[in-house]
Order: sequence, then structure tokens, then C-alpha cells
Amino acid sequence: MLLALDVGNTNISIGLYEGAERRAWWRLRTERERTADEYAVMLAGLLALDGHRLHDVSAAVVANVVPPTRRPLAEFCERHLRVTPGVVGENLATPIPVRYSPPTDVGADRLVNAFAAARLHGAPAVIVDFGTATTFDAVAPDGAYVGGAIAPGIGISLDALFRAAARLQRVDLVKPPQVIGRTTVESVQSGVLYGFAGQVDGVVRRFRAELGGAPRVIATGGLAELIAPETETIDTVDPFLTLEGLSLLWRESHCRS
Repeated sequence: MLLALDVGNTNISIGLYEGAERRAWWRLRTERERTADEYAVMLAGLLALDGHRLHDVSAAVVANVVPPTRRPLAEFCERHLRVTPGVVGENLATPIPVRYSPPTDVGADRLVNAFAAARLHGAPAVIVDFGTATTFDAVAPDGAYVGGAIAPGIGISLDALFRAAARLQRVDLVKPPQVIGRTTVESVQSGVLYGFAGQVDGVVRRFRAELGGAPRVIATGGLAELIAPETETIDTVDPFLTLEGLSLLWRESHCRS
């Protein structure tokens, strides 16, 4: 079994794979001070919920954009799983051309998303990832990563709004009953939901014009399923794009080796 870990600034998404099949999926909050032993305790508990043990895992693959977590995660894999993890950008490369300057500036998760989009959905493609930042990534017709755009994420934007506006309170981010809010809560929900949907459509249309052809637009990340239905440009929601990409990358690399 393969343990795939996508370590983001806010959450760690974890997938357990047997071959190409995803057997389980979990999400942990990213904690920069968590130790290897703490990872072991938490992962052992999550695996037990699905009837597995740490020793059932025979391989691990990681995409990590949070440097302080790299060492304890590697130690967790080596001490508690008894495997050396494949780490994207370190000992595991994504087999796609990168036309970005410098190539090492592209986050591991964004490269994995580009790889997964091309393999699973076809190229050209545009990936919209609703994470800590909202990122847009472009995949050329030949499957190369050609660049992207980075905007403040929905959570970051809401936090800034609530800190700066004393009379605004935190709200549940759900679709309001109408676009024109009748209450302050509805007004915030409308502004966030339709504002970010409009941002997505505006950026994606410009990406499409520069890429040419008819790129498929794939949305992923925690809020993709909320925002995507309100857009005009997103074709597919794939909440497991990064984990599926990690699993596929590991399998292809293992077969080549």
C-alpha cells in the first residue's frame, strides 16, 4: 500500500492507495512543530479506522510546500513506516517539461497537479486550486507546465476582511438565497462566492486566449465544489487531483525503475 501526502500551508491531505485504487482519504491541519512520533500516533489512528496498520504501508510519496515539516515527515516515514519516501522535487521528479523561470520556484503540488491534469484529463489544461492561495496553472498541448497566476485564497481574504472591518462577523461560507444580500451575512456570502467565481472566470478566459485551443479547466482544493458551479469556465471538479497525481507519479516512477 502507498501513503500519499500533500502537505499544504493550511492542511495535509493524505491518501491510502492499493495499486491505482484509493482506499481511504483524510485531512489534517498543518502544524509546523509536529514531531515524527506525533505523525505516527495520528496516522496509526486514522489507518486503524479503516482496518489497517502502519506496517501495512510499503511506500510513501510526498508533495510538500512547508519546509519545517519536511524533516519530521521524513523521519516518520523512515522510523515508523520503514520506507524512504519519494519527495517531489528532491528524489522524485515530475516527468513533464517546465517552462518557468526558475523551474525550482514552482511548488511541488502545482507540478503534480499539472502532471495529473495532463494524464487524467488531457492537455491543454488549466488547473484552478482553491487552497491557502488560489492558484491558476497552465498546461500546454504537449503536456508542459508553462506558468500560472497566484491570488490570495478565500480563507486569507475573509480573515483580512474580518480583521479590518470591526462590524463584520465571521459567517458560514454557503450559497446565499440570492445575489443581492438582504442581510449583512448574505451580503458577505454573496460577495465572496460570486466575487471569487468572477475572478476565476476572468483569469481563466485570459489563460485560454494565451494557451490557444480549447484547454480543459479543472478545479481542485477545499472550496472547489462550492465555487465551481457558480463559474462559467470550470469544466470539471477533481477534489483528489493532487493525491491521484502523487499515486500515478509513484507508480510510473516505480515501473520505470
